[in-house]
Amino acid sequence: MQPDSVRAVVTGGVSGLGLAVARRLVADGGKVALLDLNDDKGAEAVAALGAANACYFRTDVTDEAGVATTLEAARRFLGGLNAAINCAGILGAGRVLGKDESGTSRPMPLDGFARTVTVNLVGSFNVAKAAANLIQHNAPGEDGERGAIVNTASVAAYEGQIGQAAYSASKGGVVGMTLPMARELARFGIRVVTVAPGVFWTPMVDGMPESVQQSLAATIPFPSRLGKPEEFADTVAFILRTRYLNGETIRLDGATRLQPK
Repeated sequence: MQPDSVRAVVTGGVSGLGLAVARRLVADGGKVALLDLNDDKGAEAVAALGAANACYFRTDVTDEAGVATTLEAARRFLGGLNAAINCAGILGAGRVLGKDESGTSRPMPLDGFARTVTVNLVGSFNVAKAAANLIQHNAPGEDGERGAIVNTASVAAYEGQIGQAAYSASKGGVVGMTLPMARELARFGIRVVTVAPGVFWTPMVDGMPESVQQSLAATIPFPSRLGKPEEFADTVAFILRTRYLNGETIRLDGATRLQPK
């Protein structure tokens, strides 16, 4: 699709990778609806992007009915909907057998594992299927394309570290659903692509001590630095405009491979 024709919903859109994507799409002439849970940052993002180009909807991506309603409202604001970018997610760090305050090993509470999978995997699927339900009715463009869905996984889907069992499982699920979803939605002219970023500058990383940031950067072969949110946004923009890219997961990580811990 042409950059100025993009009408996208972006989950996790008021900070980090999601906000970087929104900035890029608007800069290219598109319009965005930001779906997130931080009203203050939502208002700031809309003010920065311009009220004619962006809107904010408080959205829990795990709420099936709520997401469907929000996407319909977003489509009305945008004057159409042809892209959904899933950037919402949580870390959900925790060991399978972690230690409590007394030093005794205790199994991870199941609700912690389930919450991570629900937000990262089920939430991504929930938004994707609601978006596809609307996008399928678009008039077909070149090659019969009606729209695209871009999900966010992680390199942890492939080399999860100690303490990332829940996170890696959730992101591995996002990778796993990419191809079958792309195959199914092909008949509607809807592409599905996933990006698996490595270690990027996000609000979480920005709060880490400088020594930890340098240690993380040193593990990345080239360039030996953390990824920039703008580079993630560039990748999403490339995906949206490249129709032959479909059913694929792209690692964006400077050739890094996560160590056990």
